Amino acid sequence: MTMEPIKILLVDDVPENLVALEALLRRDGVTILTARTGAAALELLLVHEVSLALVDVQMPEMDGFELAELMRGTERTKHVPMIFVTAGTRDPRRVFKGYESGAVDFLFKPIDPHILRSKVDVFLELARQRAELANALRLNEMFVAVVGHDLRNPLSALSSGIDLLGMYTTDPMQTKTLARMTDASKRMVEMIEQLLDLSRARLGGGVGFVRQRQQVAIDTLVRRVIDELHASYPDREIALDITGDCSTAGDPERLLQLFSNIVSNALSHGVHDGAVTATVAGNARDVVVRVDNAGTIPPDQLATLFEPFHGRAKARTSASKGLGLGMYISRQIALAHGGEITVECPAGATCVVVRLPRVAGSSSLSKAG
Repeated sequence: MTMEPIKILLVDDVPENLVALEALLRRDGVTILTARTGAAALELLLVHEVSLALVDVQMPEMDGFELAELMRGTERTKHVPMIFVTAGTRDPRRVFKGYESGAVDFLFKPIDPHILRSKVDVFLELARQRAELANALRLNEMFVAVVGHDLRNPLSALSSGIDLLGMYTTDPMQTKTLARMTDASKRMVEMIEQLLDLSRARLGGGVGFVRQRQQVAIDTLVRRVIDELHASYPDREIALDITGDCSTAGDPERLLQLFSNIVSNALSHGVHDGAVTATVAGNARDVVVRVDNAGTIPPDQLATLFEPFHGRAKARTSASKGLGLGMYISRQIALAHGGEITVECPAGATCVVVRLPRVAGSSSLSKAG
């Protein structure tokens, strides 16, 4: 992939200073953006991804400190490194205020060109490394997406062959072996789908997690999930409580995947003989699904619960289901529906809460991933 130019923003109300700085910092692979006011700088930051900002402290209307505070208060720009430049006195209080505003350095005019170039080169190298890492990660995600997609066809042929053999096999040992092969192929299908979902989230920003929006009854979807899981956990108690109007709009298949993830987690990771309770409540603003089970999540795991491959490294056996992507994908589905998912651990219990906004039904299709 072609590397995008690294962008540096220069902010100074004196045109001659901008010309001098631009001449000093101009080099291949670097784009220089200039602004004479804080307002103009903010407009540029709305359009461009900037890797470094050199900001004059003493400017009319909006000084450098005020610009820094506005940048730090915005998600898009809060991590942009800033170097303050000033012709003022070397007042320690001003220097402290600069660092307090988020500056990484504070330079006084007249500026030594060699010192400025050296400092800027450090941030340019860091920006290049971040860009290279981002490109490498994107290539990996594309590779996973392509391989995952291409694996589905041969795996489908294997599954069909296993089903065909089962129709003509009466030997108990062979039947047992085919059953294990069927379970293994289903696990492989689930893992491939999780990898494809991960690629959709990383490459498409969640595109594909809502393929369609139609009127759905959330309580009906949760009841269906519970009925299906009863077959796998016949000895477990799963209580369901429903109140209010639980209808909204969304992708029913994706929402089923979300609810199946959180209920099956409650069954498989909670106390073995503990009850699981699912509550679906509709109110004027949203529909809330709450799943409670006995047992708690360790604090170190709770902090990374929604990260990809969570818990996979801690898995004790190769029989562990999935790839540790279930909660990550669940969160992406909730976010794609405009909702949220949270986890709480009161004493001796775990509670997963999904909030979905109440939306009117629509048959319009979103972009598929």
